[in-house]
Amino acid sequence: MPCTEKRARLLLARGRARVHRLVPLVIRLVDRQAAACDFQPLRIKLDPGSKTTGVALVRDVESVDASTGEIHSGVAVINLLDLVHRGRQISEALTARRQMRRRRRSNLRCRAPRFLNRGNKKSGWIAPSLQHRVDTAMAWVRRIQRWAPVRAISSELVRFDMQALQNPEISGVEYQQGTLFGYELREYLLEKWGRQCAYCDAKDTPLQIEHIRPKALGGSNRASNLTLACQCCNQKKAARSIEEFLAKDKKRLTGILAQAQKPLRDAAAVNVTRWALANALKATGLPVELASGGRTKFNRCTLGVPKTHALDAACVGQVRFIQDWSRPTLTLKAMGRGSYQRTRLDRFGFPRGYLMRGKRVQGFGTGDMVRADVPKGVKAGVHVGRVAVRASGSFNIQTHQGGISGVVQGISHKHCRVTQRNDGYGYFFNRADHTGREQVWPKASDAAHPALYLPAMNGRVSRAI
Repeated sequence: MPCTEKRARLLLARGRARVHRLVPLVIRLVDRQAAACDFQPLRIKLDPGSKTTGVALVRDVESVDASTGEIHSGVAVINLLDLVHRGRQISEALTARRQMRRRRRSNLRCRAPRFLNRGNKKSGWIAPSLQHRVDTAMAWVRRIQRWAPVRAISSELVRFDMQALQNPEISGVEYQQGTLFGYELREYLLEKWGRQCAYCDAKDTPLQIEHIRPKALGGSNRASNLTLACQCCNQKKAARSIEEFLAKDKKRLTGILAQAQKPLRDAAAVNVTRWALANALKATGLPVELASGGRTKFNRCTLGVPKTHALDAACVGQVRFIQDWSRPTLTLKAMGRGSYQRTRLDRFGFPRGYLMRGKRVQGFGTGDMVRADVPKGVKAGVHVGRVAVRASGSFNIQTHQGGISGVVQGISHKHCRVTQRNDGYGYFFNRADHTGREQVWPKASDAAHPALYLPAMNGRVSRAI
């Protein structure tokens, strides 16, 4: 069922398939019906995060141990996706609107106070910036279901057990000394301290858990008393207090003490949305496997898989082995569909500009992926990317060609051709290996990326992703 690059090209060249969607690549077979096809078990795996959610489309496979005859279950990776949320922008926009309205209300002395106009918050209500994370994840689950015969879903349910982190004894000896002991706490500290040494900012080096206040001086094992340090800094600090160790670096000392007591906002966001996402996944009617974040990291470390959001998703749940994980990752960045507000305001609330009433110009809209063939002039050439329209018909195209990102301004609409309509997301591939991330905008030639030709549920035709 997985379709190689060559097979996808041959199917298109021989007229057996048609391009249903460019990014992600979806081809539709025209000479085969769904009833005549055999489906292999496909599974969607999710690694929810506050800023980025990893998504992996995998095929369940089994392997037999030749020596013991034991059957091991694993996965073969088909597609890797990174879904970048815009929850922070939503939160900041709501804050700005609230502050503006509050200032306007305070300008009138006799304005009546607000009274019973906040609406009823139904059961299960969560903030819009958090609901956005659930909605975008479910939107892509439903899209992949339309394109591929998905039979099951796996998702990471709890990334951080905040209460267990603060007091590990609450769950008993089994929790502390089990196979997953330490993985929840380590993942929490890695996220909190930015995956670098707190004392020298060293990255890409083995980090050790360090007590800010040493146990020899009465320090505890609470998460607020723990940080990360490289081996060199850990040995230099030894059993000294942090005030003595950083006596000559007051700025770093202040920052570490402040960060130690700072709650982990991203972890809290994941904890708030975990059950909302889990219930939404169960509503699809497919079998849903819920796994812990500690299990995910245990699988990733055991299998030797690099740390990325998409590969974390592939390691969710019970996985004994993983195949074909070294492949490009498609990043899906939530960009929105434009602004409802047509008037731009300055920081004092006065109008500083106006947007055009309509969002489309000459059949183009901001966010569409276009190909511009400019025959002559300073900007002659082929420009492929995301377009921003102007009322004058002179557009800007955000491109990434030759490893260089940029914006080509002043391209006439006469030279542009739409390759894919705006759907609220921006797309680019990470072609580099999993140690360095290089952003590359999709081109028409990206149809050669690994694809599936999958019989569709509707239309009695086949599709591929």
